[in-house]
Amino acid sequence: MPSAARPTESTGPRRVRDVEVIAPNFKRRLSGVTSTIVQLVPEQQKTLGIATLGPGLPKGLPQLGWWQVPGLLARPAGRPFRIWHARRNTEMLAGVVLKHILRAPVKLVFTSAAQRRHSRYTKWLIRRMDAVIATSRRSGSFLDVPHTVVMHGVDVTLFRPQDHDMRDAGDGWAAAGLPGRHGIGCFGRIRHQKGTDLFVAAMIDLLPDFPDWTAVVLGRVTAENKGFADALRRRIDEAGLSDRIVFMGEVPDVKPWYRRIDLYVAPSRNEGFGLTPLEAMASATAVVASDAGAYGEMIQPGRTGAVVAAGDGAALTAAIGAYLARPELACAHGQAGLGHVRAQFALAREAEGVRAVYDALWASA
Repeated sequence: MPSAARPTESTGPRRVRDVEVIAPNFKRRLSGVTSTIVQLVPEQQKTLGIATLGPGLPKGLPQLGWWQVPGLLARPAGRPFRIWHARRNTEMLAGVVLKHILRAPVKLVFTSAAQRRHSRYTKWLIRRMDAVIATSRRSGSFLDVPHTVVMHGVDVTLFRPQDHDMRDAGDGWAAAGLPGRHGIGCFGRIRHQKGTDLFVAAMIDLLPDFPDWTAVVLGRVTAENKGFADALRRRIDEAGLSDRIVFMGEVPDVKPWYRRIDLYVAPSRNEGFGLTPLEAMASATAVVASDAGAYGEMIQPGRTGAVVAAGDGAALTAAIGAYLARPELACAHGQAGLGHVRAQFALAREAEGVRAVYDALWASA
């Protein structure tokens, strides 16, 4: 489930000449890439003249209109060229056209999160980039060009632990209105790739022995995955656990749910990067995850959570069971995860890493 958009006042550049960096978003539907732009641009905006371009983004972000695109053919104020920071093939192609056909003063940067070999077409585009960023060492291993690893971060002011001194008890498990004393969650779109079936199977196996725990599944079911989700619900009903494995659908705000649960599970079979374990750890919640995406590079096994082989249902069940048997272990690992994310994965750290790539390009001019 991509994180909710961060509301922000637009204080970014209103004139094209003041735009130093363009973050195009050529996909209207909310996705992980879109979520990255939504979270990162406000942080970058603190030190850069940055603007987004494209549909599907909150109005609060600094944005250029399509009618302003011809202004990109002129140099920006105070810079020899602009940075065009693409994250998809379509955006790389637009940058290539802008630079090599329209002769706009731009340099091209691409961020790659893919955990697979790129197609010939994608490789052709990547070779025309002036700088490439990989979101993890694993995604970098699939690149055939020099690159810099800059891992994604999360806003630790938005994703935060429960404040036990708050009068509002809405962050506690009791506020969920569900059975038991402890919650375990799996958030994201309900589909085979995300491993929702592996999570449900583990819960059917474990929960009868741990009556204090209840499982929550948050996320959207698309039309093509309705049969998949319906089959999972039937399995839950047949196991007599429909009151303890609860499908909540999409929720307006996922952040309180990270604080309510004691353990978060990310059982993806494959993933691009995957922000949800970071969001959970920033909320002081322990994590059990597969080794898909960058999960293995963000979790410290035995300290902030556990990592198992992607698709290995037995290993996932065993790792989860260790926490259900010892809720105090989940608490300890949640606190360790909080410190780890704040030190290594704060959004400001990601913005600094990306800015260093930009500065190196500007310095080379």
